[in-house]
Amino acid sequence: MASLGDLERSVMDLLWDSTEPLTANDLRDELAALGADAKELAVTTVLTVLARLEKKGLVERERSSRPHRYAASSSREDHTVGLLNEALGTAQDREAVLARFIGGISADEAASLRAILDSVKSA
Repeated sequence: MASLGDLERSVMDLLWDSTEPLTANDLRDELAALGADAKELAVTTVLTVLARLEKKGLVERERSSRPHRYAASSSREDHTVGLLNEALGTAQDREAVLARFIGGISADEAASLRAILDSVKSA
């Protein structure tokens, strides 16, 4: 599972939040609206980032129209699960990692986790 740079993360956040595919120009304009750092961002830079994200399997390109439109190939939650599974897969002591993770969550998150585990057990 690929980790994301700052600009890749910003692009993915926009795609994940969008209800429809976006063009590189749409993304550049939205990035510019989000912050001063993106004001000078060229559309070619956004296209390069989109090409990298497509190569990583995170973005799908609609080629049926010009300009091409881009959409996330999976949800933000699916991406996060992939990162968690990858991190756990590299751990020598998975139980220790899980224990430390669980030790750092809030009481509300722990209750949610218990409910999820109970529903998985009963299924």
